[in-house]
Amino acid sequence: MYSRRDFGKIALAGLSSSIAMAARINSTVDGVRLGTITYSYHDLPRTPGSNQVDAVITDLKANSIGVIELFSPHVEPWFQRSAAAREDLRKWRISAPDTYFKTVRAKFDEAGIDVYAYTINFRDDYTDEEIDKGFQHAKAIGVKIISCSTQLTMAHRLAPFAEKHKMYVAFHGHNKVSDQNEFSTPETFQKALDMSKYFKVNLDIGHFTAANCDAGAYIKESHKQITHLHVKDMKRDGGPYTVFGEGDAPIKQVLLLLKENKYPIPCFAEYEYKGKGTATEEVGKCMAYMKQCLA
Repeated sequence: MYSRRDFGKIALAGLSSSIAMAARINSTVDGVRLGTITYSYHDLPRTPGSNQVDAVITDLKANSIGVIELFSPHVEPWFQRSAAAREDLRKWRISAPDTYFKTVRAKFDEAGIDVYAYTINFRDDYTDEEIDKGFQHAKAIGVKIISCSTQLTMAHRLAPFAEKHKMYVAFHGHNKVSDQNEFSTPETFQKALDMSKYFKVNLDIGHFTAANCDAGAYIKESHKQITHLHVKDMKRDGGPYTVFGEGDAPIKQVLLLLKENKYPIPCFAEYEYKGKGTATEEVGKCMAYMKQCLA
């Protein structure tokens, strides 16, 4: 039996929970989670030895974005270009404690922003220790998905680390269809999916369109293998980035497909065209366009 004090504690706990939930930024429209990859904020100031987390949060709040893919260079300190910069960054990655990344996540939580995935673009010059630390960093940030722009040869190296850490790696494609080591088509993505149960697809519908592939058809066929989408507009036949709605990417059709089929696939705007405004203003336009598509 509960005492009056117990009921008071329960009521307060419920109130605190409600306040916490109310503080979350809600950028979901008709069941489709809309957000951005923080890479979109191209014009953030950089200070040697510092990260850009606070500036990213300020921009996300300005855009009322509640779910993101967090770009690792925004979290890591910036080392000014020099002959030693790459090695300095490697040393930092290997020595950085988990508490650093947990503090970063706490800042996003406090701002009401969900960190859904963490971008680490593993390259051939990563040592095995550096790769392993990357997975640890993603864990400390509290995500289950690493989004990665890389090549198939690197995917082979990543497989044992994904298995070890039981963490999904979602490969991001481009439109370099002439290079079979690049992720670009359903066939190249499938090569990675066949390597590990922890390998998934971060489908970029802009690049997929520029590669002359059908994003809608691929999502229907492979939605269980897709962790999230990058939404941008591009022209077919390897064409350029465009303002949302001016290219060939089926942005509206894809968003309505997710809505109608209730596919639990978040959609992250990726601002890459050359806009007239600041990155914050242009991301805002991208978000507004996606919301209008779902209206």
